[in-house]
This record gives sequence, structure tokens and C-alpha cells, in this order.
Amino acid sequence: MPASVHAAAIDLGATSGRVILGTWARNRLTWREVHRFPNAFRTLDGHDYWDVGSLWQEVQAGLRLAVAALPRGAKLASVGVDTWGVDYALVNDAGRLVFPVHAYRDSRTQPGLQKLARTRAALARLYAATGVPNVFYNSSLQLAEVVAACPAIEDLATRCLFLPDYFNFLLSGRMANELSIASTSQLLDVHSTQWSRAALDYFRIPAHWFTPPVPAGTRLGRVRGIPALAGTQVIAVPGHDTACAYDAMPAAPDGTDLFLSSGTWSLVGFESETPVLGAEALAARISNERIGDGRYRPLTNVIGLWMLEGTLKDFASRPNNDREWNALITAAAKRPAPARLLDVADPAFANPPSMRAAIDRQLKKFRVTPPRDLAGYVRLICDSLGRGHAEAMRNFERMTGRRFKRILIVGGGSKNRLLCQATADAAGVPVVSFALEGTAVGNLASQFIALGAVKDLTTFRRHLGAGLKQTVYAPDGSKPV
Repeated sequence: MPASVHAAAIDLGATSGRVILGTWARNRLTWREVHRFPNAFRTLDGHDYWDVGSLWQEVQAGLRLAVAALPRGAKLASVGVDTWGVDYALVNDAGRLVFPVHAYRDSRTQPGLQKLARTRAALARLYAATGVPNVFYNSSLQLAEVVAACPAIEDLATRCLFLPDYFNFLLSGRMANELSIASTSQLLDVHSTQWSRAALDYFRIPAHWFTPPVPAGTRLGRVRGIPALAGTQVIAVPGHDTACAYDAMPAAPDGTDLFLSSGTWSLVGFESETPVLGAEALAARISNERIGDGRYRPLTNVIGLWMLEGTLKDFASRPNNDREWNALITAAAKRPAPARLLDVADPAFANPPSMRAAIDRQLKKFRVTPPRDLAGYVRLICDSLGRGHAEAMRNFERMTGRRFKRILIVGGGSKNRLLCQATADAAGVPVVSFALEGTAVGNLASQFIALGAVKDLTTFRRHLGAGLKQTVYAPDGSKPV
């Protein structure tokens, strides 16, 4: 094994994507962002779609920049892709798209969502089979809608590739469903690593669209079509960005850390050898997603910074750099505590035309005056999300008998000191924020382990944690340390 090993992480999020060049040398990880680009779904005739062609062009551009940034004479050993969950591409045997790539916020799933919600027996059976609750964005509901609305799709499509699987195919030419991203679909058997026949049959989704999921770390082949990357391996990292973010956290080995990946969604959960099931777990909307090695990642979704991002659109002056963000957070922290916090589980916040208007409507139901300015909304949103995070932690503790001593946070929200402090105060435990590009680092970890540069995830976390800068937010409101 060379003294230094280089890999590229392709990390695609719902609002932006980036390519990160990582190097592992002397038990130390270094990384740099070589390319960042915006991402957004587009609405066409009332439906929402991703522009995967543009994303693919940006991915290729980023990989070329990663190669150009290598030290003289160095080679890029591998590349891996992670994305947001649930969305997919339907392709034929040659890998050609046979249907547009829908975005998960598309309202087309609402009829199926409501029908399933009214059928309690079916809802309970599906949860017992898959460990995933009934949520509007589930791949199961999306695919069921496509099959019902466009029956000819069963003849046109031969494979369903989730988005990281699809980009892995574009890179390597191999079609494979990776385990962690498959587990976001509500179609995987919760007690095995195979597809749930009960779920596929209920949603009337062709079983032949899927192949047995491969574990993270699987080598898919060499990069094709990009001469600068000749010889570079494509590795199936945990395809779901949240799984990558969890892998990157230097957690205590005793299982007393709760993980919070804070971005568009706040994904709160922990690592477990067993799923969390039953009526109470279903009511709490616990999703038993998978770690790349097959173990469980019970988690719950809190709406996250999507609320803040949506609210910013309703203000002419919004922060555009770190200095302006710091000024806004400082101003928000000086506002008095809100008279009433938001119910962040309200479905009205999923994809409203105006997030500010949706917030105001909820407040007015309780005869509470909405904030006067952007700083007031930021304070309200951060405090409300903090309570949402704390409620998720308490639900897990009640259902599992665990007691969490810390909350580890990565992602965009880890840089928001007001959100971190609000979470610590509401949860009553310290929140530890790491100076860490969580999803990209977890992506890189899987690649370096697959390449043999690192023994295993425990070893990676130990070495990573030794050199990380961290900020601890104590729950009594004292200054972070």
C-alpha cells in the first residue's frame, strides 16, 4: 500500500453537490473541496423533477478537478457516490433512462399516502415487514404512483437504480443496488438484506426491477469514459448521505452517543444491532434504515434546515457569506425566547409556496404574533428544531431503554451555534459539533477501508477523532468550549 492513498467523494445533496478530494496518510485524513455546484428540482406541468444530466456534467467536471489537484505523479485510487435518499432512475437493459427522474417532494404520492394511512392493518403489516413508516417521499409510494399512472412502464423499465446506484452505473457500467440507499425505500425486508416480497406485492412494483443489494465497500469496476480517471476504481460507498454522515462521527464505542445529521433534514438516530419495531415505533415514525455493513440505523426525520432555507426566500436581504451568517445568528440569539415553538412535524412545512406564510399560519392558529424580521424567524426556527431533536432523543430512550450521554452533530447545522445550543438546552445533554464535512468524510472512510488503507470503521473513527476540532455546547446555556 502506498504511503498516501487518494480518493474522491461525490456528495450530492438536494440543494448542492460537491466533489471532495481525500488523502489518507500516516493514519490521518486530509481533504479539500475541489468543486461545488448548486442543485434544485424543477417543476414542469405540476410535477417536480431532478436535472440528472446537469448533475452528471458537474460530477465529471469535479472529478477532473480532483485529478488536477493531486500531487505530481499521484493517482486517484477510487471514487464513491452518496446522495439524498429515496429517489431513483428507471432504466432499460442498456442503462438508458425510460422515465423522467422525479423529485421526492412531488405531491403525486399524496393519494397513495392517505389511502395507506386509512388502512391501519396494511400500515402495520408493511411496518412489520420493512421497518419504515408511511412517509410521503417513500420510494414505495413514488414507484406505485408511476406504475398506476403509466402502466407501460413495466414493459419499458428493466431496472430501478436509486440515485447513487445510477451515478455508480454511469461511472462504472455496472448496475447494482447498494444496501443503505435501498433501505430508505420501504421495500427492503427489515429482518434480512433482501427485498420484501410483501411490500413489493402491496405496492404492485415489479420484483425484477431490483437485484440483491450489495454491501458498502463493494468494488463495482473501473471508471469508464473519463480518460483522466483510467484505472480508478468505483466503490459502492453507503449510498445514502445520512449513512455516510453517521460513519464519519467519532462516536464512543459504548453506544451512548446519539447522532444528528443536520441539513435539509435533521436525521436523528443511533447505531444498533437490531431494529426498533412495534406500534410505538410506528407512531413515532422510526425508520430502521441500514448501515452499509447491514446493521441498523434507527432514526427519525425532523424537517431540518429546509424551514430556514425556505424562509430566507421570503426576505430580500439574506446572508451570502460566513460573516453575514454569523451576524444573522448573533442577532437571532439576542431575540427573546419565542412565546410558542412551532410544531415542526406539521406537514404544511413539507413544500409550501411560502415557508414564512406557512409558519405565520400555524402561529396565528394559537393567537401568537409572527416574528417581525428575519432574525426573529431564525430564533423561532432554531428553538423549534432544538425541541424536535430533543423529543426524538426521548422517544428513542423510552422505546429502547438506552440513555444517551451526548448528541454528535455534523452537517450544515453543526455550524449554527444557535441551533446547537437550542438542541443542548432542550435535550439536557451536551451537543458536540465537529469541524467535519460529515457525509464526504464517511464516503471517503468506506473507500479507504475497501482499498485496505484502513482496517475498519472503528479504526478510522479513532484516528479521525484524535485530530478533529470540536465544540461542546453545554445544556445550561453556558458558552461553548
